[in-house]
Amino acid sequence: MLRALTGALRLPRPWRPLQTRSCASDGAAGDPEIQVRVLAGPDQGITEILMNRPSARNALGNVLVRELLEALARLREDQQVRVLLFRSGVKGVFCAGADLKEREQMSEAEVGIFVQRLRGLMNEIAAFPAPTIAAMDGFALGGGLELALACDLRVAGVALAKELIFTGRRLSGAQAQALGLVNHTVPQNEEGNAAYHRARALAQEILPQAPIAVRLGKVAIDRGMDVDIASGMAIEGICYAQNIPTQDRLEGMAAFREKRPPRFVGK
Repeated sequence: MLRALTGALRLPRPWRPLQTRSCASDGAAGDPEIQVRVLAGPDQGITEILMNRPSARNALGNVLVRELLEALARLREDQQVRVLLFRSGVKGVFCAGADLKEREQMSEAEVGIFVQRLRGLMNEIAAFPAPTIAAMDGFALGGGLELALACDLRVAGVALAKELIFTGRRLSGAQAQALGLVNHTVPQNEEGNAAYHRARALAQEILPQAPIAVRLGKVAIDRGMDVDIASGMAIEGICYAQNIPTQDRLEGMAAFREKRPPRFVGK
């Protein structure tokens, strides 16, 4: 049992840093519907996925879903990604959910395949090894709300209106926070990106922490929530054991002893 758990809980092997700044569809005409932005300076370690499909309010169509899956497949192996932030390039909307107009043109078989891929997208976001944050500066409807809920943390503008998946009720950002759907709410600004700025500040709080320990902590929480306490403690122990031989753990101890900021390298 513990041997099986150990194999399942290993972190991905190191991979070369992501160089791509945008993710275009294979053979598709027009501009890409997402952009991958690797931030620098004090934000180094933060990577953004910017959804930018203004004609459909970032509705989840075939192209957008494919580009998100392609980007996540590359980013999940990139050890330079300390925090992954999802945001919208369309003012007033985070994601309008599934593209129903596109779905109307699909056969039943095509709908089934697309729904499976959409479910796979949510699973990929939820299982992403680094912390994920949704900056919700606008509507998050249906599948758009699912996308946000798949992230570890969510920041919403106070004026945000969302439709709950089953009831269709609309909630303000404050109501969503009261229900535990979002972690923070902020007053919206004139540019319509207040949630993004708060999400970025939240990401900056994560950056100084040891990256391997953060990733292992996420694994321990995600895997430990759905099991009994004994299994949860075993998972925590396996994760901690993987952290023991790392340079970052030794650096953290040395920094504490020498009363200086640690210099983590992700090894």
